[in-house]
Amino acid sequence: MSLNQVWEAASARPYTPPIAKDSQFSVGFSLLLLAFIFTTLFGLNRSFSSIVSLGAPASLAFGFGAVFMIYASCITRSTTYNKYPVFTPNANQLYTLLHCISFAQNATVQITPDGIRFSVEEARVVQGLAFLDKALFTTYTFNAPASADTNDTTMDTEADEPDYPCFVVSLSALLETLKIFGVGDSSAAASSRAASVQPLAASASNAFTAPALLLNRSCTIQYLTHGSPLSITLAETGVKTICELTTYEPDEGDLEIPFQRDGVIMKIIMRSAWLHNAITELGATSPSVLKISASSKEEPYFTLSGAGGPFSESTVEFSIEQQEAQDGQNNGADTHRKVLTSDGLRARATRAKLAPTVTETFLVSPPSSMGPRLRQDFKFGYIQKASRAMAAANKVSIRGDRQGVLSLQFMIEFDTAGSLSTSNSMRSGSVQGLDVNAPGSTVSFVDFRFVPLLDEDELGGAAVREDLEQT
Repeated sequence: MSLNQVWEAASARPYTPPIAKDSQFSVGFSLLLLAFIFTTLFGLNRSFSSIVSLGAPASLAFGFGAVFMIYASCITRSTTYNKYPVFTPNANQLYTLLHCISFAQNATVQITPDGIRFSVEEARVVQGLAFLDKALFTTYTFNAPASADTNDTTMDTEADEPDYPCFVVSLSALLETLKIFGVGDSSAAASSRAASVQPLAASASNAFTAPALLLNRSCTIQYLTHGSPLSITLAETGVKTICELTTYEPDEGDLEIPFQRDGVIMKIIMRSAWLHNAITELGATSPSVLKISASSKEEPYFTLSGAGGPFSESTVEFSIEQQEAQDGQNNGADTHRKVLTSDGLRARATRAKLAPTVTETFLVSPPSSMGPRLRQDFKFGYIQKASRAMAAANKVSIRGDRQGVLSLQFMIEFDTAGSLSTSNSMRSGSVQGLDVNAPGSTVSFVDFRFVPLLDEDELGGAAVREDLEQT
């Protein structure tokens, strides 16, 4: 059994000392006091019998008391400087997720018992959120900070809410730190994978690829106490590098773009590669505005258009397959008879008429004021900031609420080696609207939120942003 396996097995059976850690100082002090008393009595009565009755107990009391006092001082120091968590994540997974939201210089980090939340925003109209669940970490230790003492006796309901550590760190410096041992090299395949909707061939992975070389690497992240730097320790085949990143206080004005989960009027789930290819094609004309149009009652069902650029407008339309549509028109009577007798054929016929073929879920229910078609405009440059997540993700959930906020939630799957998975096999169950992939892999989510434009004017986006902040 290797040393690493012994260490992991020992973590499941922690050692419990016979004397509690909080009592070791008092026990050590009592033993030292007792040793001082016995030594004094032995000095007053020096005889052979007093050696056994006073000298030996005094020596034992002094020895054990000194040991307990040393342990007590170490525990006190550990409690003071190790208040916050110690993490051991897969460096490749961490780099890939953070690279998806690296469109800004700094990131706001919040540490919770369930994981770490990274938030990046720009101009308060686009925000990227990446949540690193504790399941992604080999070891995740979180010691909740003690609440600050206060003499305020007023009843405040918000005072009971947990005050988890929150700070700002340089995201670009963090990514450069993770690239010390070439971690970012293994994620370079994400862009080439999204260039085509076909997954990578199985023969593309071998013993000399970057994921295979990451097996002997380890990454440990530690945040000691409020205001301390974020310490990152990278180790590979005996070489250890320790980096400390300065942390800053978050601005009080930083607000999360609100998304009404109970007011969703559009929900489309499809392969992320389709969306990435569409945005790439539209970007060739350098548009300034991205127009989203969706309807479940009339064609075209789902379109993305680029407008406002120096070149002509371009449109990508997601529709049903031509052959499937013709079969539905030629066999109208037979299809109607089959729909009345089979639920499966009814669902197939409904999907052929109301949803594009490339989508897995297509739900559009705009309010009556919009009519049968949902139309929203966004700044194209902001949508392009999610291109890295589009390239790395397996699937994307496109959602819009009644306020007009657009949410692009990407499902990124990693295999057991920590590299991006190309598997498309599915199992039952869902997480936040996206299906979860087969066992043996790890799934993470990255969420982007965008504030819409009004009347194709950038000032309109600022007006909507002010309305959202007031809500």
